[in-house]
Amino acid sequence: MTLPENLERVLPEIGRDLFDVLVIRTDFSDDEAWSAVVEELQQPWGPSGEFDAAVQLVDAPAWSGATADEVLAAVVDEGLVVVFLADRGTMNSPVRALLALSTVWEDVSGLDPVYYQELIESPDPREFRALPAAVHGVQADLALANVDFAEYAAEALAEPDQVLRSI
Repeated sequence: MTLPENLERVLPEIGRDLFDVLVIRTDFSDDEAWSAVVEELQQPWGPSGEFDAAVQLVDAPAWSGATADEVLAAVVDEGLVVVFLADRGTMNSPVRALLALSTVWEDVSGLDPVYYQELIESPDPREFRALPAAVHGVQADLALANVDFAEYAAEALAEPDQVLRSI
């Protein structure tokens, strides 16, 4: 798909707080599914629902069909450690699982294997799926460095449907 010249895949400047979840819609095939995702994202979260949802939505047709790599290439906010996509998988999923993408990628290929064996051998996936209700906790934990992305990815991959349900 080629974009018309007047549409660019550039993230708008968003006044974003550390705990704001950034969700980019890349699939425009089902407005009803998108509305359900947005409604879930706007629900209070936390163990007792004590935190207000803080979500920044990018709902622009220019992002239609954007790949994970294209989205990551557009992310220039150095404080952003994760971005969530509402892609075709989200719209087709009965649980509306968003695609979580790590914006931080460490190349461990040059590390000394004697000292960093565990790090070198551990898989470091760059993405996983998460329920809309789980993304706020993921954002908070990653922003505070309480948990790293690979831990959440491993937890999601351990689920039968490979979707992170809660934190």
